[in-house]
Amino acid sequence: MKLSLINILLALIWTAVSGSFTLPNFLFGFLLGAATLYLIREQVGSLGYFERSMRVLSLALLFLYELVLSAWRVAILVLSPKMDIKPGIFAYPLKVDRDFEITLLANLITLTPGTLSVDVSEDRRFLYVHAIDCSDPDELRRDIADGFERKIMEAFR
Repeated sequence: MKLSLINILLALIWTAVSGSFTLPNFLFGFLLGAATLYLIREQVGSLGYFERSMRVLSLALLFLYELVLSAWRVAILVLSPKMDIKPGIFAYPLKVDRDFEITLLANLITLTPGTLSVDVSEDRRFLYVHAIDCSDPDELRRDIADGFERKIMEAFR
């Protein structure tokens, strides 16, 4: 966490030195700061910082991919003349156990078109998810486990 704050501080210093307080310039400064920290990673102990950053980026890219794919699927369902869907709620067994991870998973599922996180069980072992097409809940469970949940566990463990 300290290294991410140092990286942000380096980006702010870059914007101050360059005299241009714009978002592209800040992002450029952030990349310069990351490159600087990467060059001295052994001295400042930042080996895990870059691995975690890549894993978080991988999670973000997976979300964007799933967002586009599910939006396409929902559009096809809505535009088809015969809507052959079976909406329903299924219980998803959670492997993640920390509140942050459960919340992140529930939000990623909710933000993806066609699915909605409904509730978490009292013992925090199950997440109840509503799907616009719940004809194969086992496949939906596999998609969540192999996608969002796996990437969350890789990024934050």
